[in-house]
Amino acid sequence: MLLPPLIIGSSAPDFSLPAVDGKTYSLSSFAYKKILVVIFSCNHCPYVQAYETRMKKLQQDYLHRGVQLVAINSNDDKAYPEDAFDRMVFRAKMKQYNFPYLRDETQEVAKEYRAVSTPQVFVFDQKRFLAYTGKIDDNWKEPDKVVSRYLRNAIDEMLAGKPVSVPETYSVGCSIKWKQ
Repeated sequence: MLLPPLIIGSSAPDFSLPAVDGKTYSLSSFAYKKILVVIFSCNHCPYVQAYETRMKKLQQDYLHRGVQLVAINSNDDKAYPEDAFDRMVFRAKMKQYNFPYLRDETQEVAKEYRAVSTPQVFVFDQKRFLAYTGKIDDNWKEPDKVVSRYLRNAIDEMLAGKPVSVPETYSVGCSIKWKQ
């Protein structure tokens, strides 16, 4: 049964998940960050693969402004072996991720966030209230043809102390691969 999506203003569900760097992260790991961007991600989805460079660039551009990006892979790795933890470690190293890449083996975190696709974005303010949810931008396939940079716009508005003008967009990507 699908639950309704998290609504703007909802509190960030907590998590405690292992990462490809050998650490375990939770919401409190990022308590000092002004903005937390949680992206449900994976290895095999062509939409995620198309956005990897943009995700790294976003983290690079905003790290010194108090923004932290975190990717979470909740996919069933039995049905999709490419999304297994060892493959996550390999991909993060190969692609030189500059953000934590976490494994949600039980899929409980994805359920708490009510995530449905990869990549799906949830942006939380310093008090960890949801301020934006949806997609990264309006052209997953051709980065040079992006017109609306929804995620960057939301972050810029939040850093400027303004409300997010477009707080919700529909996410585009692969469905989360739920366990049977």
